Amino acid sequence: MTQFTLSDLGWSARFLAQLSPEEAEHLPAARITTVARDRLGARDATGPLTLLPASSDSTGDYATGDWVVLTPDRARVLRRLERQTLLSRRAAGTGAERQLIAANVDTLGIVTSCNADFNLARLERYLALAATAGCLPLVILTKADLVEDPRDYARRAEQLSPLVTAIALNATDVEEADALAPWCKAGQTLALVGSSGVGKTTLRNALTGLADATQGIREDDAKGRHTTTARGLAPTRFGGWLIDTPGMRALRLTDAKAGIDAVFADLEELAANCRFSDCQHETEPGCAVQAAIAEGVLDADRLTRWRKLAREDAYNSATLKERRDSERAFGKRVRRVMHDKRRERGE
Repeated sequence: MTQFTLSDLGWSARFLAQLSPEEAEHLPAARITTVARDRLGARDATGPLTLLPASSDSTGDYATGDWVVLTPDRARVLRRLERQTLLSRRAAGTGAERQLIAANVDTLGIVTSCNADFNLARLERYLALAATAGCLPLVILTKADLVEDPRDYARRAEQLSPLVTAIALNATDVEEADALAPWCKAGQTLALVGSSGVGKTTLRNALTGLADATQGIREDDAKGRHTTTARGLAPTRFGGWLIDTPGMRALRLTDAKAGIDAVFADLEELAANCRFSDCQHETEPGCAVQAAIAEGVLDADRLTRWRKLAREDAYNSATLKERRDSERAFGKRVRRVMHDKRRERGE
């Protein structure tokens, strides 16, 4: 089995600086590779590990890609180190919990395809996720061999934000997949996100040398079935690391205002020139945004998408804050009751 040094795994001075001299000398550090219901998979310089979370944590408090400090016997996490980047979303369904996707990711590979899956609104959503997390965004357009002008798809993606680099390729061609090497070389971590059936597993196989089975897509709507069902950290052929994620039917943003502002920086700049500081960009006189639409400089659909994302993020963020406030209030009540009981017993 291949052995990796901590540096190979992505360890850097930013993580070392979080350790005391005693911890650095006596306690092992490891990187989380998988998160299960009751245990964590990890790697350190000795090889793969199975860990219990810290006594005060659940496994849901960890993300694939986290760095942790371990007990001397390498059986349990003592504490998690501060993340450099963190990808998260509001959990699917009706719950208000935040779901962790991946941590310490350098580049977010947003995988879509040159067919009906290509969707500007979805791309903007993923770009906001990347900007909020602090990751570089890379749009990967698969099935480039099936269209006459794949570069047209790349241009449309790059027009969404100056932050974007877009690459069109045939994911089944290993040599073409090698174009992604600069984003997953030694010390670098690339995470892949996108809908089911767009080629994430095929890309992972090409980048890592794995040979997981892939499933076809439905011809009527270009949608596929889930192949990847869990997040995992795997070494690439280029010395870096890859995190593949299950296909996301819905990506609900939360606490993402800064990321949305970054993706829609062109609209933010226009809005700063409106006559009124509280302009809603509808029918107000002196609205620079509506003027840009009238002049053909700005697509009206982009304004609609901006508003939708901003409203959704505001709602989701408020809902999560209410839940956190409720949990804190409940914790205070529990502590007060316990204090009163101890006082009654004369403790």
